[in-house]
Amino acid sequence: MSASTEQRKLAAIMFTDMVGYSALAQRDEKLALDLLAEQQRLLRPIFPKFNGREIKSTGDGFLVEFASALEAAQCAIEIQKSLAAHNATVAAERGIHVRIGVHLGDVVLREADMFGDGVNIAARIEPLAEAGGICLSGPVFDQVANKLGAALVKLAAPDLKNIKTPMDVYRVVLPWTKQAQAEGGRKKAETKASGLSSSAGRLAGVAAIVLLAVGGGWWLVRQSGQTTKQIASSPTSSTSSATSSSSPVVAASVVAYQKAIAVLPFANISADKADEYLSDGISEEIITALSKVKGLKVPARTSCFAFKGKNEDIQKIGQQLRVATVLEGSISKVGNKLRVTAKLISITDGFNLWAETYDRALDDLLAIRTEVAARVAEALKGQLLGEEEQQLTKRGTENAEAHRLYLQGRYLWNRRTSENLKKAIKYFDEAIGKDPSYALAHSGLADCYFLLYYFAGLSPRDTMPKARAAATMAREQDNTLAEPRVTLAAIKAVFDWDWSAAEKEFQQATALNPNYATAHQWLANYVFSRQGRFDEAIAEMRTAQEIDPLSPIINANLGFILSLSGKGDLAMEILQKQIAFGPLFLQAHNILGGVYLRNGKLPEAIAALQKMHRLDKSGIFALENLGFTYARAGMTNDAQKILGQLLELQRQGYDKRVGIALVQHGSGDDERALESLEQAFDDHATDLEWLNADPLWKDLRPHPRVQAILKKMNLVK
Repeated sequence: MSASTEQRKLAAIMFTDMVGYSALAQRDEKLALDLLAEQQRLLRPIFPKFNGREIKSTGDGFLVEFASALEAAQCAIEIQKSLAAHNATVAAERGIHVRIGVHLGDVVLREADMFGDGVNIAARIEPLAEAGGICLSGPVFDQVANKLGAALVKLAAPDLKNIKTPMDVYRVVLPWTKQAQAEGGRKKAETKASGLSSSAGRLAGVAAIVLLAVGGGWWLVRQSGQTTKQIASSPTSSTSSATSSSSPVVAASVVAYQKAIAVLPFANISADKADEYLSDGISEEIITALSKVKGLKVPARTSCFAFKGKNEDIQKIGQQLRVATVLEGSISKVGNKLRVTAKLISITDGFNLWAETYDRALDDLLAIRTEVAARVAEALKGQLLGEEEQQLTKRGTENAEAHRLYLQGRYLWNRRTSENLKKAIKYFDEAIGKDPSYALAHSGLADCYFLLYYFAGLSPRDTMPKARAAATMAREQDNTLAEPRVTLAAIKAVFDWDWSAAEKEFQQATALNPNYATAHQWLANYVFSRQGRFDEAIAEMRTAQEIDPLSPIINANLGFILSLSGKGDLAMEILQKQIAFGPLFLQAHNILGGVYLRNGKLPEAIAALQKMHRLDKSGIFALENLGFTYARAGMTNDAQKILGQLLELQRQGYDKRVGIALVQHGSGDDERALESLEQAFDDHATDLEWLNADPLWKDLRPHPRVQAILKKMNLVK
């Protein structure tokens, strides 16, 4: 058949899929590739024994055509029998487990590939099989029921999305499986799966495909099952964790959402580890895209990326993130070629609801989401608002190189160190050079300059104007983005001290994207808490926590605000849990030390702050709290040593004026502390706003000179 011809015919179609490949690739790339090659070596000789013709490999699986439904089913059994024999001879971690779906239907052969409803139905049946199992469609059952020599069990009315004609699905009972021995007690599977439209394997766009799942109701959550009960239990704010004893405390108002999906970080299985920015970038863009869909709950990046490189059980992930489904995948780059694989998995039983592989040119990376988003938006008519459709299908830039530079910038920005922020600025600048109208690149630039005051200790007078200019440019170029509004709001709070304008900007940002956790976190931290509006601050932090339950900074900030409001015991509990969950997160130790200090636990405060100081390679964090604590503990020499370090950092250009004042105040030298605070006001130093709300300043706060500063900062009348 020539490349230009098209042939329609009836065929038996087999889809296979290697179970757990993406998760394995994340933790052990070499082993995953070895097992993939071993699977291909084992399966390919079996197909021709039953007159099967391999149409193509689908990443970690195969699409195979047979002229006979019986031969297709017999081939499937032979595959599973061979793999079971193979697995019995190797270590458990080298076992190969495959799911197989078989359908008989009308297909179209074109240009050495296969399309049509028959292919789509087969693709929907394969995920219903168990690991090491086989599922057959009704038409295949009709052909093989009395000929196969194996028992067949009908599944409970599976709903194959976008397959209009109802169809029965049967599971093949394989005699060597434990499931067959316990068949009488096995729960019936009630699986809903969604069909792909034509050209499986040629569609591009992982994020929007997931939206098709969401919009169509791909939520496999049993209303009465134990797993659902565990997820739905509402933890209390003081004692429970995210259904895991090792994870930090979560908000009392959190409930389990059936329409909730977590996007795990895609694995980079490229030979070059530097390509990790691509896998992280596409994961983050999918999260951002899905977060804009009303009614859909999508945990934020920080929580999803907490599982990066970990071999966590899928149900445990679902319970910690309170989601019904999880998307995982991988990216492989070879030269200018890109392969993206993705799987949508139900946490209830670990079944794949959908899986696909996309082979594209690297320059088409930008189109992966956009092209399929258009198809999904069409499929979801009546469920998405017009504005949501536009947000899902629009591109931030048409320039592929600008997009890659932006992803590299965000990858470094997320690492949150002085060095990486400065490198990220270069990438964002280069992206803007390629496309001056790229709003997201301007927004990334703004975020870098804004955080430099904290992570690099630079003067706000040097960094905030640059952050403001970039954020303003981003907002002017795309007024639908929440991110630049959040940065502008934070600048208006901590640099302009224009609290009402900052609050208004934050509210506009949360209206544009209610699922943007940082907007709620920064509103709580930069506006409400610094004004002493602690109840409102805690409420916003709880909202941020619902969206991003495993975020270290959100949980630590919540503990800090609770301590300011007088809830020290709860603050300590939250921070201790956060440190147990992520012991290398510096700020949790710093904030916990401050909480101990405010509650009169000086030895505990010193221990926590000294640990933070040991972990801090930059040597610029936690000094002020440690110096103040030394002073209040009577460790005068140690306090003066810290004060000397802060003064030297200030001379080197670091923004340490408020920290200097705090140690001077702790040491009883209030006159010098007042002078330092007045200099801090003149310098527009950061953290000066805490004069108004932090108990550490309560003894100095009534002083007229402090009240004068607070009045000029619009914090008192």
